[in-house]
Amino acid sequence: MFTRRQTLSLFGTAALAATLPGIARAASEPPKELRLGWQKGGVLALAKATGALEKRFADRGISITWAEFSSGPPLLEALGAGAIDFGPTGDVPPLFAQAAGGNLIYAGTYKGSSAGSAILVHKDSPIQSVADLKGKRVAFKRGSSAHNFTVKALRKAGLGITDIEAADLSPSDAAAAFASNQIDAWSIWDPYFAVAEKDPGTRVLTTAEGIVDSWSYFLSNGDFTAAHGDVLGEILDELAKVGAAAQDDLDRTVAALSKITGVPEDIQRVALTRKGFSLADVSTLGPDTVAYQQALADEFFQLQIIPKQLTVSDIVWKGRAS
Repeated sequence: MFTRRQTLSLFGTAALAATLPGIARAASEPPKELRLGWQKGGVLALAKATGALEKRFADRGISITWAEFSSGPPLLEALGAGAIDFGPTGDVPPLFAQAAGGNLIYAGTYKGSSAGSAILVHKDSPIQSVADLKGKRVAFKRGSSAHNFTVKALRKAGLGITDIEAADLSPSDAAAAFASNQIDAWSIWDPYFAVAEKDPGTRVLTTAEGIVDSWSYFLSNGDFTAAHGDVLGEILDELAKVGAAAQDDLDRTVAALSKITGVPEDIQRVALTRKGFSLADVSTLGPDTVAYQQALADEFFQLQIIPKQLTVSDIVWKGRAS
């Protein structure tokens, strides 16, 4: 199922203990509870729907609790503060969290489809190109993957982030603002994009294809990682299994995700069949992923979007197989 790069060092407790000293202790002292943050869509939502993680840890008496978040920034705020142990996010939120001193670790990664993010405008809008966004009110959640996409889309069109009026709105607030014509454009990701795209009054100005890759991450609380690295490895292993099974049976997957997220099945299918998307692509971070994230951190520091220079590798889990 995995390439060599993706092979997870999941059960070699002794080997992992060399990089995370708390792991050997964790093997005999498992947590009583795993507190997981999740967002609508993706393999973690599927794991929630199927109870896969509950089944994985049931024989050890480890319970699972779930907390839903609308985007990465609040999820990572909770993670860094120790309110949850593990959760998924896009590429930009970890930069803000690391810059703020959040206690978190990059645990794993998955690559989505660039076609699953878009800048939307109203069908009758005079805006015909990204360059036409100059001076317009564009909504995206600050510190989210949509922030990165917007920056790069504007740059490709010869503009900077200061050339637009940026509106920092959560997906739900942006959807309401877009529907009531309070914003000119909306930068957003699936499944929110797939929902909005269904509306005949919405037009896709551009997707992220050819503009930015779609890397996302699983992050864990730093203290949890140090104490329970063996459990963290098992979480990733189970998510990889859930993802592979889901990709092999998309009809069942569409129905399962639709039920848990409330997104209609036809819209959910659109999100799951975007070009290049695969639920099976779950791994720990390889050199290419770390390099991508470091380049993003450097860019956002140069643009004065984040306040300090970051070294991403400082908070990457070293449990990956060599």
